Amino acid sequence: MTARGRKKRAAIPQGVVGRLPVYFRYLTELHSLGVDKVSSAQLGEALDFTAAQIRSDLSYFGSFGQQGYGYNVAELLQQVRQILGLNKRHSLVLVGAGNIGKAIGSYGWFRAEGFIIEAIFDIDPHLIGNIHGGCAIRHVDELKDYLQEHSADIGVIATPKEAAQAVCDVLVAGGVKGIWNFSPAQLNVAEGVIVENIHLTDSLLRLAFRLHEREQRLE
Repeated sequence: MTARGRKKRAAIPQGVVGRLPVYFRYLTELHSLGVDKVSSAQLGEALDFTAAQIRSDLSYFGSFGQQGYGYNVAELLQQVRQILGLNKRHSLVLVGAGNIGKAIGSYGWFRAEGFIIEAIFDIDPHLIGNIHGGCAIRHVDELKDYLQEHSADIGVIATPKEAAQAVCDVLVAGGVKGIWNFSPAQLNVAEGVIVENIHLTDSLLRLAFRLHEREQRLE
């Protein structure tokens, strides 16, 4: 399998980017089950996408698969892994060691896929010095000095809303180019810094809307 005719990354729609992790998860599952090949039609049926959509999505990154055969699962998984940047190591710092922060810090999948949480920071004196996820929790006042001595690719913000922007500013000033934001704050960042917002309440509200919409249709 080769990647030919690669398109410019700037032209890739966000919808395509949003579906890549879905492909990665499902291909990982197929690979773990020992499945050797899969067609775009089979992928589409399993993921509730159309076969044409899957072929179109993958075409942004090259030419994969063979007509009449489909995709080699192991090879396509490796290609998607590379497209997602999972062939490299990512250094993370986590700010906020509350319930969400602790869940993030203890999730083993991150480390297995190369997302290494190198340091954890918080403001609670009862947490400072505790070990979590193999890291000693430091006071957030140490964050600036830490970033001067250690580079970090991704800053994870799991703080209350009122603290999030100040933490973000320190992270960006320290050279962090990617922010994974679990706070409800809308962050302002310099050009060139990428923010991925994870608003848990938004997901719950979308679910509530869909339940309400279904109930109205059944009335």
